[in-house]
Amino acid sequence: MKIIGTGRSHPSLVVNNEMLSQILDTSDEWITSRTGIKERRIISSENLHDLAIDAAKKALSDANMDAKDLDYIICANVVNEFVSPAMSCLIQGAIGANCPCFDLNGACVGFIYALEIAESFYRSGKYKNILIVCAEEPSRMVNWHDRTASVLFGDGAAAAVLTEGDNIKATKMSASCSWDRLYQKHELQYSPYNTKPDSNQPLVMHGQDVFMFATRAAIRDINAVMKASGHKPEDVDHFLIHQANLRIINNIKEYVKQPDEKFPLNIHKYGNTSSASVPILLDEVNKEGKLKRGDLIVLSAFGAGFVSGACILEW
Repeated sequence: MKIIGTGRSHPSLVVNNEMLSQILDTSDEWITSRTGIKERRIISSENLHDLAIDAAKKALSDANMDAKDLDYIICANVVNEFVSPAMSCLIQGAIGANCPCFDLNGACVGFIYALEIAESFYRSGKYKNILIVCAEEPSRMVNWHDRTASVLFGDGAAAAVLTEGDNIKATKMSASCSWDRLYQKHELQYSPYNTKPDSNQPLVMHGQDVFMFATRAAIRDINAVMKASGHKPEDVDHFLIHQANLRIINNIKEYVKQPDEKFPLNIHKYGNTSSASVPILLDEVNKEGKLKRGDLIVLSAFGAGFVSGACILEW
C-alpha cells in the first residue's frame, strides 16, 4: 500500500514544565535534561474520540477521499472513555463510513502494527482503501502526584489514509514479554463471586529498563527492515522515531551515523503520545512540506509489553 493522506488533532490545553513544577517535585531543568520535553497537550474539556474523529476527517481531506470509499478502519488505542464499543465504531459513524472496523492495543507501536495489518489486508485482495487512526490519552493512566511518569506523556490523535501501491517496503514487529516493567491494571466492576484483591493503580514504569529495551529494540528493528529492503542508512531521507525520550532518539541517531536533519523532532512540544506519536510526527513533516515523492522513510516505535516495530516506506 501507500499513504496518501495524513491528519492530526491535539487537545487545546498546553501544560508546560513550569506548570508541572507547581504540582510536582520537579523543574523545567530536571524534565528537559532527562527527556527533552518542554510541554505537552493534555485533555481537559475534550473527549478523546472527538480528537480521533477530527484527525480522521483531516486525513481523508488530505487524501481527497470520501469516507464512504473506505474499506476498513483500524484504530490503535490503549485507553479511552469507553470500554465498549470500540473507538473505531465511534469514528466510523461520525465520519459517515460504512465499512468494518476494529481497535488494537499495540501500546506505543500501534501505528506500525496497523500498517502491517493494512498491508496484509490489501494483499489478501479484499480491501483497497484503509484508514488508520491512533488516539491516545495517557494522561488518564499516570499518577499526577508522582513525577516519574506523569511528566513524560501527552494526549493526541493522528490518522493516515492508505490505498493501493507498492510503497511499504518492509516491516518488522517484535515482542519480548516483560510486562511488569511498564504496565497498568484497570479496575472494572467485579462479580459478587470474584475474590481477587482490588488491582486498580496508575501506570507503573521502571524507567531504566524501558530505556535499555527501547534503544536495543529500535536499533535491531531498524537493521531488520534495512536488510529486508536492501537499503542502507544513508539511503534514508527521514527517520521518524517514537517521541518518547530525546536520549533514546540520540542513541539511535548515533548508531546509524546519520545527520540531525534526518531526525525530525516534536517531543519538546507534545511529549510521548503513545501510538499517536509517530503518525503525529508524520503529519507534521508532511504538512510542513518536508516530504518529497520518492523519499525513503523509516518509522520506529517501542512500548509496553515489551513490543517494538519498524517500517521502511517510500513516500
